[in-house]
Amino acid sequence: MKDNTVILGIDPGSTIMGYALISISANTPRLIVLGSLDQRKVKDHFEKIARIFDRTLALIDEYKPSALAIESPFYGNNVQSMLKLGRAQGAAISAALHRCVPIYEYAPRKIKQSITGYGNASKEQIARFLQQILRIDLKPETLDATDGLAAAMCHFYQESNPVSKSAKSKGGWEDFIKNNPKRISGK
Repeated sequence: MKDNTVILGIDPGSTIMGYALISISANTPRLIVLGSLDQRKVKDHFEKIARIFDRTLALIDEYKPSALAIESPFYGNNVQSMLKLGRAQGAAISAALHRCVPIYEYAPRKIKQSITGYGNASKEQIARFLQQILRIDLKPETLDATDGLAAAMCHFYQESNPVSKSAKSKGGWEDFIKNNPKRISGK
């Protein structure tokens, strides 16, 4: 991953949207900002969608990320909740599209697994791992924001992992060897 890359991670939600931005330097992630958009007092659902779009756009305009990593909706039994979550995700994605920021969507299980190695990790477990990885102090009230941070870190891991990159390519190991000559013993 190139130096000075900035990744915006978002955990979409119509009530609380968690977000974080990380920068990458010397293949090391560093937290820039961590926050959440709390809309518990906003009653109108369409106003919430507009506020998600506006906040995401403001973050993009201020920090100029090269990618948006967003958590994909999980399947649940409540259709109305799924609809609201999908709209919230769509508002954030629309803001990124509006500014031509590439979008990467990750399943909740994939995000958890990339951070903790366990796809069913709790929010608290993810927060503890992120604290250790980034050497930061996270407070319990930032758990929604840490989900956004986890999405950004998941994208960082996916993009900086040569094995996952070579697995995506058609060449497999041949492509990996060609793209990583220093990783071959004896060279």
